[in-house]
Amino acid sequence: MTGLVYKSTGSWYTVKSEKGDFIECRIKGKFRMKGIKSTNPIAVGDVVDYELDETSDAITGTIHHIHERKNYIVRKSVNLSHQMHIIASNVDYVFLLITIDNPPTTTNFIDRFLVTAEAYGIETILVFNKIDTFDEPTLDEQLYLQHLYQEIGYRCLRVSAKENNGIEELKQLMIGKVSMFSGHSGVGKSTLVNAMEPSLHLKTKTISEQSKQGQHTTTFAEMYDLSFDAKIIDTPGIKGFGIVDLEKEEISGYFPEFFKLKDQCKFNNCLHKDEPNCAVKKALENDQVSWSRYKSYLHILEGDEEHYRTDVYNEDRIISDQSRKS
Repeated sequence: MTGLVYKSTGSWYTVKSEKGDFIECRIKGKFRMKGIKSTNPIAVGDVVDYELDETSDAITGTIHHIHERKNYIVRKSVNLSHQMHIIASNVDYVFLLITIDNPPTTTNFIDRFLVTAEAYGIETILVFNKIDTFDEPTLDEQLYLQHLYQEIGYRCLRVSAKENNGIEELKQLMIGKVSMFSGHSGVGKSTLVNAMEPSLHLKTKTISEQSKQGQHTTTFAEMYDLSFDAKIIDTPGIKGFGIVDLEKEEISGYFPEFFKLKDQCKFNNCLHKDEPNCAVKKALENDQVSWSRYKSYLHILEGDEEHYRTDVYNEDRIISDQSRKS
């Protein structure tokens, strides 16, 4: 029998059958996808083959095969730095929720996420959430970031779950698709899903005023069927986004604005760091490339881990301010 994985807890997997029934399944023994070293062999969004366990009192199953994935998105494992954790698979869109200071989302975090999504062939749409809470400086910052990423070619949305702003535009994009919501804890993923589908009643929590960080409400990635012919994967909030499995020479290829300039560099293997006659550095000096994006690129290139720190956020905001003034 074939089904779709809707939830993964690490030991049990909720699989929806072709008839629409939900079956709790486990895997038997070691189970690894060829060429993929991940902490979780099966992810939400996987199409799997399973057999029912007739010896059990409850209806359970055993997964014995994973169908080929069209794509998947990963991050570095929290506990095992040299392995990756597959967040979800077979995704049409990733909606990365961004809040300016409630909690703060750094450009470093955004860029790391975008690089990973580019590398694994998943289209990312940036969703600036909680626009109803913006004062004038926060609005300026948000509009600057929106302009920055739209110029590169990323689609951006502005939404407010509280005031039902931008929700219909978001829903239209999701019709007939499998979408994933991601972002820091507290950016409003579950609240936004509830605004689109109130009957789900997903748990939400408020932001800690002291730390400006969100509190985890989603423990495991889980897929939901929505009433307007869409599927959404709600994921746990993440603080940092560790990048894995990318060679230094290929990183700039996942920055679209850098990739466009690559053939103008003197050297074919230019890392856009210390080499002479580098088109990216020349564009940077002429304010044709964002300093915050270049800074993110250097962090990834040098293997610096992105952490959820206020000082990094403030540094990113200073860079943004300088870019606007130039």
